[in-house]
Amino acid sequence: MESKKDYYEVLGVPRDADAKTIKRAFLKKARVLHPDVSDDPNAEEKFKEVNQAYSVLSDERKRANYDRYGDENGPAGFGSDYVDMSDIFNGSGFGIDDIFDSFFGGGASGSAGGRAARTRGRDMGIRLTVTLAEAAAGVTKTLAYDRLAPCDDCGGTGVAEGGHERTCDRCHGTGRVIEVQRTIFGQMQTQTTCPVCHGSGKVVDKPCETCEGQGRTPSRETVEVKVPAGVHSGQTIRIAGKGEAGVRGDTSGDLVVSIEVAQDERFERQGDDLYTTVRVDALQAIVGTTVTVDGIMRGERVKVEIPAGCQYGQQIKVERRGMPRQGMISRGSLIAVVQVVVPTDLDKRQLLDIAGIVAERTLGEEGNASEGETLADEEGDSPARDEEAEHLAGERWTAPKNPFKDAKRKSRSRGRGGRR
Repeated sequence: MESKKDYYEVLGVPRDADAKTIKRAFLKKARVLHPDVSDDPNAEEKFKEVNQAYSVLSDERKRANYDRYGDENGPAGFGSDYVDMSDIFNGSGFGIDDIFDSFFGGGASGSAGGRAARTRGRDMGIRLTVTLAEAAAGVTKTLAYDRLAPCDDCGGTGVAEGGHERTCDRCHGTGRVIEVQRTIFGQMQTQTTCPVCHGSGKVVDKPCETCEGQGRTPSRETVEVKVPAGVHSGQTIRIAGKGEAGVRGDTSGDLVVSIEVAQDERFERQGDDLYTTVRVDALQAIVGTTVTVDGIMRGERVKVEIPAGCQYGQQIKVERRGMPRQGMISRGSLIAVVQVVVPTDLDKRQLLDIAGIVAERTLGEEGNASEGETLADEEGDSPARDEEAEHLAGERWTAPKNPFKDAKRKSRSRGRGGRR
């Protein structure tokens, strides 16, 4: 297995290099090794190495881990809290390669119709997953992502020290030129993007060497996202100016964060209501009881009143204990779905008591119990009661044989024989 190359050697910088030096070295190598501009058959692999090295050394936390432990994830190899820029809206897959495509292309290629090049930065999208508890309480997350950011060396102007930006002489600032061609049908006029200013209408006599006059460079940045309490999956949070930087100081795009609320083991969310299961002893379900469960909020305890005679699957609503309603002080409800559990740890005395109740109900329903007749004396000692308890306490219980089953079969057999 090939050992991982030293990131400082990959970029060609000393271990004490500052962030600016690291970024310059990265851009210099990226221009040479990018697959779109390099003839080296191994350009793609080398470019990936440079990109990986920069992604680690440009991140203060990852660089500290790498310097100390030799691994950007630290001694135990755990990942960071950051969310990577790999999940983009509609599965477009916009990432570092697309950033370089824009960078090398200069964002200045016009359309066939001759429209001026887009100089405003594009909006960017990223997906953020939060837990249900975080969605209930609200949370602030730090995200790391790659974008074209304003160049540090020229301040986003694209102009080097001593240089100037002026109106393009070819198109006179329109970004478009009109060409006239003679054909057999006469003169034809076409409008195309200006080849000098690439549609921007401006030219720089001394462009910045770091960004090649664009005023923006690939960069890995972090941003804090405040997720409001009660947020739902699919909602978006727009952060102005944190998308792709514009060309030579033009307006930056926005960063659009799409929220995804993860499934929870204890609760199922339906709107602002939360559903959870509550296990209740069968005997407690008969007489009624109070069950205390953990709520969705941190440290919250919720009392669920189980009514006498509660049935399996019965839903009990506890108001104002569900999810917060976004932007409001009210909350949804907590719906407790009861699961009645038959106890298996009853002792003989308890089984005797239950057996007596069962026997009384059975005799009462059949109308066979005479007035004053009982199954047990005051002390509870009765052969019939003991026999009933032993029957109920057995490890396995087999239904009694149906005495009418064989007789019914013989009757049917005789009937078929008679018809023959």
